[in-house]
Amino acid sequence: MEPRRLAGHSILLAEDNAVSRQVALRILEKQGHAVTLRRGWTGSAGSLEQRAFDLVLMDVEMPNMNGLQASAAIRAREKVTGRHIPIIAMTAHVMKGDQQKCLAAGMDGYVSKPIRPADLAGAISRTLAS
Repeated sequence: MEPRRLAGHSILLAEDNAVSRQVALRILEKQGHAVTLRRGWTGSAGSLEQRAFDLVLMDVEMPNMNGLQASAAIRAREKVTGRHIPIIAMTAHVMKGDQQKCLAAGMDGYVSKPIRPADLAGAISRTLAS
């Protein structure tokens, strides 16, 4: 099995907050990743059908369809495609049990806001290594 790269991944970033989007974008680009930005989940679903990404970094609280619902939709689609795409939750929800809710919804990893570069790099590394 080929070892996973720690940088240079193609990442779909679904985040409705402009400030959080820019912060995550800057961190990811400094870590060497190629990032496709989407404001919320509405445009992100089509992006997943148009091209392959190594990872989805998804805000949990988005309008129209939140990150938990979007993850469930991705996992349902995977039953047809047979391809698993790792999803990391990006959220300000840091109460006990919040991480478990994200994982139970089908997400593979979790990073809390405000996002710190080392935390994000660690979450990406752990998620892609599993």
